[in-house]
Amino acid sequence: MATFVSADWVSEHIGQPGYLIIDPRSAMRYLMGHLRGAVSVPFKKLQGPDGRLGPPEQLAAAFGDVGLGNDVVPVLYDHQDGRNAAMAAWVLEYLGRSDVHIMDTLFEIWKEQCREVLYRPVPTEPQPFTPRLDPSIRAALDDAANPAGAKLLDTRSPEEFRGEAEMDHRPGHIPGSVNLPHLEMSGSGGNLLIDPTLLREKLSAAGITQGDPVIAYCRSGVRASLAYLSMKNAGYDVRLYDGSYTEWMDSGRDVET
Repeated sequence: MATFVSADWVSEHIGQPGYLIIDPRSAMRYLMGHLRGAVSVPFKKLQGPDGRLGPPEQLAAAFGDVGLGNDVVPVLYDHQDGRNAAMAAWVLEYLGRSDVHIMDTLFEIWKEQCREVLYRPVPTEPQPFTPRLDPSIRAALDDAANPAGAKLLDTRSPEEFRGEAEMDHRPGHIPGSVNLPHLEMSGSGGNLLIDPTLLREKLSAAGITQGDPVIAYCRSGVRASLAYLSMKNAGYDVRLYDGSYTEWMDSGRDVET
């Protein structure tokens, strides 16, 4: 599980041997300002030609190519709702990394505090990254179709869940799932992480209790990764269905509206 750290902790570890600051936002956002020493690993580097998560070799190479070696500790940060860091953290955990650190302070607050921000890309030096897959945190299409007692959590908007979203050509949701939008599971006041007590209240209202195993999904897995991160931190048994509703619809499975 990821370890959450403060902005002060990150400031103290920037440039320290054995640590690598990773910016998982888009390449454009990275060039608009990033932490000193931060390397860019946007989600596009983790996607295959079909737009879905790439194979393990590609995922490992995306991080190894920018200098994340087997003995280097990854330190992630993000902006807005934190979904980029959440997805990168989940991928790293799936690849077997148990040393992932995430700055709980969002980048917007980092800038407001007048902390150092740079704009030029950081030179990188590839390092060997050996994946040791942990399939226990990943759900597949068959798992969503036959959840075997797990609760299906749709983290898209209520409009998407009901099939009422504008420009939504994929109406409805996976049968039997409940809805809690990912923004309800993100932090507030400049913090990436939501308070676990508040999260438990929201999940309980949606029909999910602390003891329920959960499979979280959205349209492509990115928003649901934030739910995964928050729920894992709060002690839930949760897996991410990264194929999500796109794969479900493409498979021709039944939907509910």
